[in-house]
Amino acid sequence: MQEVEKQLIEDPAASNLFWGLKAQVDRIYRHLRQGSYKTRARYYYAMLPFCKFLAVVYRMEKLANLSAKHLCAYIELRQDDGIAPATIKCELAAIRFFHDQMADARYRIPDNEALGVDLERRRFKGADRTWSDREYEDMIAIAKQSSRENFADELILAHELGLRIHETFRIDTAMTRTALAENKLTIKGKGGKVRTVPLTAAAREVLERALSTTPQGEKLFVPKDRMTHAAIWDLEQFIRNHRNEVRDPGNPVPLTYHGLRHTFASNTYRRMIGQGRTAFEAHIGVSRLLGHEREDVTEIYLVGSKEGYDNLTC
Repeated sequence: MQEVEKQLIEDPAASNLFWGLKAQVDRIYRHLRQGSYKTRARYYYAMLPFCKFLAVVYRMEKLANLSAKHLCAYIELRQDDGIAPATIKCELAAIRFFHDQMADARYRIPDNEALGVDLERRRFKGADRTWSDREYEDMIAIAKQSSRENFADELILAHELGLRIHETFRIDTAMTRTALAENKLTIKGKGGKVRTVPLTAAAREVLERALSTTPQGEKLFVPKDRMTHAAIWDLEQFIRNHRNEVRDPGNPVPLTYHGLRHTFASNTYRRMIGQGRTAFEAHIGVSRLLGHEREDVTEIYLVGSKEGYDNLTC
């Protein structure tokens, strides 16, 4: 939702759509008599982030056009944000509550089971979110077969450099030229923290290829006719559409772009151990490359290498 909030600030058209949707929610809320005052208020405030999502992602003007696809997409976004299943269920209840008050609603909203989305699946604390080699390679292959080489390149940068999705889409031609000259990418991440990650051969190849087709001063993966948030959404939706095709049997954790950052952390940790570093040294090395200072945060990324950090000593 952070990118949605940011887009509302940067895009006046999306902001106007949100205020229009909010006005429709307000009209319904003023005439509500069902349920207790606290329930109505809770449902009202749960509707606001959903309206922001509809305005930014779907450019929706009328809540009456709400359908199952909008709920499914919103659920997956909230799951990718790490929102607890109980909170998502409350938000769905709010959406249905307000939808039931619309006399002109065009579509029926299915129940949670009929939506076909597993609301209990997101328990990531202590879960291994890394992609296996096969999952990664198969997703790259699908991207290329679909003539979406840009998606393949964006996935490679997360896998090779541990980039967050917003960091990937922030890379422009100037950053790329500097990275290729220095053989390392300098990134400003969360909280304005700056870190430097050495380029791998695969990452270098991606940057060289993207630079050759990107006009001076433009971002590598954001076409001139697209907004950054829309380009990010395209990639996230591609992963959602195909992750069940490539997910390993028995893997309960849905594949996400952020999971490739976990994969980078795990692979880098193992490589450092193979180079003779102690578990503590490898842990610190991974932490710096991820741009994290807190040990507990880095450990979340290293669940896939749990045997390495269980007994960290200085």
